[in-house]
Amino acid sequence: MNIPANLTAPILAFDVTSGGQFENESRVILLGHANTAGAALAAGSIAPCNSELDARLLCGAGSMLESMYLAARRNAPAQEIWIGNVAASGTPEVRTITIATVPASGGQGTILIAGRPITVTIAAGATTTVVAAALAAAINVYYDRLSKRSLPFTATAAAAVVTLTARHPGAFASGIDIFVPVTDGVNAFAGANVTLATTTPGAGVPSIANVLASMSDNPFETIISAFGDTANLTLASSFLNNIAGRWSYAQQLYGHFFYPKTGTSSDITTAGLARDDWHLTMVPRFTAGGHAEPDYEFIAAVVGRVAPWFGGGANGDVSRNQTGLVVDGVTAPRDRAYWPDYATRDAFLKNGVSTWKVDRTGSVMIDKLITQQQTTNGAPDTTFRDIQRPYQLMYALKKFRADLAAEHSNKGLADDNPDNLEAITTPKDIKATLIHSYIEMSGVLENVDAATQALVVTRDKDNPNRVNIHLELDFVNAMDIFAGLAVANSQLSAVSAA
Repeated sequence: MNIPANLTAPILAFDVTSGGQFENESRVILLGHANTAGAALAAGSIAPCNSELDARLLCGAGSMLESMYLAARRNAPAQEIWIGNVAASGTPEVRTITIATVPASGGQGTILIAGRPITVTIAAGATTTVVAAALAAAINVYYDRLSKRSLPFTATAAAAVVTLTARHPGAFASGIDIFVPVTDGVNAFAGANVTLATTTPGAGVPSIANVLASMSDNPFETIISAFGDTANLTLASSFLNNIAGRWSYAQQLYGHFFYPKTGTSSDITTAGLARDDWHLTMVPRFTAGGHAEPDYEFIAAVVGRVAPWFGGGANGDVSRNQTGLVVDGVTAPRDRAYWPDYATRDAFLKNGVSTWKVDRTGSVMIDKLITQQQTTNGAPDTTFRDIQRPYQLMYALKKFRADLAAEHSNKGLADDNPDNLEAITTPKDIKATLIHSYIEMSGVLENVDAATQALVVTRDKDNPNRVNIHLELDFVNAMDIFAGLAVANSQLSAVSAA
């Protein structure tokens, strides 16, 4: 109330204030590379990105960030998405496509780069030099108007050799797939007609430190990073930790970090066990098997698919089981041996690794996303294992804080308030607010009676301006496992009611 109590002159006035209406924020930020030329977003900077056109203008055609944005947006059409331009460092990967022979009668040649088909028409009698030049030109002008995608390489041609240079320096480019497919007709590039080689492996790993710093005190609940190396994971853990990071009492900004890991099954498991942190989630990919899309595109698509649910506390979406959600715009490994079976997925989940699966039609689906929590104080602990838990906790804490602020900010604190003065609050009043808030979060919290009995709100004995709260939270759990018994009978007699 801004109208003072000691006015003398006559006045009829109303002060206006909000009664409080909580709305959960749920932002996604993508961390990756923009092009060094032709991109509006400076290295180390962040910006909101609302459309495919924004992504192209801010990041540049064919850039990592543009690709990540397109993958996330395809799976989350209405999600608020930001981008962070991580400065690239190191050596760009260089590969070659050598046109060895050309069918005398001509035809069509098709090659897949990052899962995108580049096709050139070959005239009868065309030379390898002519075909190489045509292929390089097709790569440079490639743009899929439907998916809004360009390619992660630029190309030049000399004699029969097409040289591809990654748009960004760094070791990440070794995971970009180039493949000569089997087509409905005869592919003129099939067999020994072309040779693929890597002449300069990409080298170097960037640091996400400057982009994390640029996030400042802006809330970002979902952080999707293209980089999951040891140094960057250490930065992410520190950025989000409970002591001085975003989950600490001093910041209360929260957030969660997702990253891809490409390797063998053994490599992936080892990496999963190497971290014991419920602020991190690893999504794996296999080195072999033929993944078409790059891992940075894969992670953006997978997390983008569930990001809209992460913010859905009022309707219970945040607590949902996510198994079977089809991830749009990504393809299964070409080798079915690398479609994760149940035993592989179960083993991964026991060791801090999230899982996906493939149905018989080849659609990639989410299996189960988890954090990398292993223990608490050295003892096995699964409290924060499921990805739903940190997001349920984000929602609950923000809701409690908003309700407490709306009802108890700018008030005096007393043990009792016999005259029900608007300017005074008591521990009993605060407890009532917390119980009411708890009841309103039935999509996130359950067992309100037990939680009410366990709730303790007291005035601090050493500091009379402070209230101490002990708040037990019982979270709704994801429905992951159905375990039924089907009994086969030759003949089952009806049981009469007593």
